[in-house]
Amino acid sequence: MTERALLAGGAGFVGLHLARELLERGWRVTIVDDFSRGRRDRALDELLEGEAELVEHDLTRPLAGGAAARPDLVVHLAAAVGVGNVSAAPAAALRTNLLSLDNVLAWSLDAGAGAFAFSSTSEIADAAVAMGLASVPVGEEAPFVCPDLGAPRASYALSKACGEMLVRATAARHRLPATIVRLFNVYGPRMGSAHVVPELIERALAGGDRVEVFGAEPTRAFCYVEDAVRALLDLVPLATPEPLPVNVGNDREEIAIGELARRVLALTGS
Repeated sequence: MTERALLAGGAGFVGLHLARELLERGWRVTIVDDFSRGRRDRALDELLEGEAELVEHDLTRPLAGGAAARPDLVVHLAAAVGVGNVSAAPAAALRTNLLSLDNVLAWSLDAGAGAFAFSSTSEIADAAVAMGLASVPVGEEAPFVCPDLGAPRASYALSKACGEMLVRATAARHRLPATIVRLFNVYGPRMGSAHVVPELIERALAGGDRVEVFGAEPTRAFCYVEDAVRALLDLVPLATPEPLPVNVGNDREEIAIGELARRVLALTGS
């Protein structure tokens, strides 16, 4: 019997790569998205020509018809993200992220989902690292710290921390097998230009003989999106009603931003 998956936010960056991987493994995929961040393009159309279907829906409103189609897996990726978006409307980001998760969890229970996966964030541990309470590479035991509730960006990390609590409590109460996946610095095709790697590439391709970076010494460990997707799916069989968070990223290669810029310049011939 063909396995079925529902991807909330499946038309977004990670969601589309996840949908493609599931389809290649023989799954049937339902993508739910309101296109506030996901986009309609040829990549999405190609999936819809296969065994994927699209439901356009604002997930801050309840999903209907859950009991009609039992999914083997529900993955919640939908969220208000991006430094600019969250900073401009922190309350809206908090509301969107918590309401959408609550609605998808309720639908999953009604539909009798086989497993639930929640996409959390590395920002859960960012403040702890900055305050010296955790080291890099970051372990799952690092504490969540919110040093300033008045900071606009705090709403995103707070929404994900509350989201993890909501998933844990719901999974435990209803015996729903679940997993929490914290994605660290995922990059790749279709992520949009407002991120480090594509932004540097665009600057290099724009011409000139230099790329300006605002601080060459800070380092990042980037994880390619296909690797992140495979790791997420590898964790699904380990879902449990007492889910523990798992950090997914690249713990083998850390690179300074200045060196990253030099590599981009070399690859683009600038």
